[in-house]
Amino acid sequence: MLIKKASDIRSSEITPERVFYNRRQFIQTASGAAFGAAMAGQSGGRLKAAPQEDIQNLRQSEFSTDEELNSYEEITNYNNFYEFGLDKEDPSRYASDLTVKPWTVRVEGHMNRPAADYALEDILQPHTLEERIYRLRCVEAWSMVVPWIGFSLGDLIRRFEPTSKAKFVKFETLYRPEEFRGQRARNLDYPYVEGLRMDEALNPLATLVVGLYGKTLLNQNGAPIRLVLPWKYGFKSIKSIVKIEFVEEQPVNSWQHAIPHEYGFYANVNPEVNHPRWSQASERRIGSFFRQRTQMFNGYGDQVASMYEGMDLRRNY
Repeated sequence: MLIKKASDIRSSEITPERVFYNRRQFIQTASGAAFGAAMAGQSGGRLKAAPQEDIQNLRQSEFSTDEELNSYEEITNYNNFYEFGLDKEDPSRYASDLTVKPWTVRVEGHMNRPAADYALEDILQPHTLEERIYRLRCVEAWSMVVPWIGFSLGDLIRRFEPTSKAKFVKFETLYRPEEFRGQRARNLDYPYVEGLRMDEALNPLATLVVGLYGKTLLNQNGAPIRLVLPWKYGFKSIKSIVKIEFVEEQPVNSWQHAIPHEYGFYANVNPEVNHPRWSQASERRIGSFFRQRTQMFNGYGDQVASMYEGMDLRRNY
């Protein structure tokens, strides 16, 4: 079975035993207010590499997969986050350079609410946090299974009441080259930009993430808030978000701008459309010596395929 409802699975079935018994005391039911309180309770002023906080009273999501999780060590030490550098170890190696408190997210564009800079605590406060166990498929043909903690992007969007002109949602990562050495090296044009069609952004699988494995995000994983889109290649899941904008025209994402013949706007996982330099038919699960067949839409077709009916997915890659 691909997707289980929360009532069908137990945390002990999907979480490595050594982790489950360490954290089951605080995984129950909760809201973003609990996370916001934890963030607000940290010392004032600018805080680099904030210590991880337990996120208490989590609700289990109906969208969780029943596959075996990757370990905490794998998830936090094998990353693409070019703002920190090109190597997979660079994000964890240089994560302490990044200041994560205070953090604000600017929301603007075609909406009925006023454009403003919102403190992270205000962004999170009304929302119920869930543990969502998703497959992550990188465009480089490796994959993981990650126990993310977050809430529906669509719920946030509806709070700001986008108008009929808002056809797309554009996101930007923090631009701070004094702390992001990759930005100083200009390995891409920064700030990093991503975008979604509005119906994609409102899909229930689209998640704003603030933690994993029962704790707040580490900097190398996109702290303090990032996007996760499990049916798309990982580069669409933009990290360390500081701006959300409702726009009329389709944004050009950073990889599409850098190498347009290799990266498109949609970036849906598709084993039938190869990258120009490698096959996408199979993937290597981190921690395994063996490759496995890649599933269309990363196995989430039942939830997302209808959004792309009638589209040529070879052209709209």
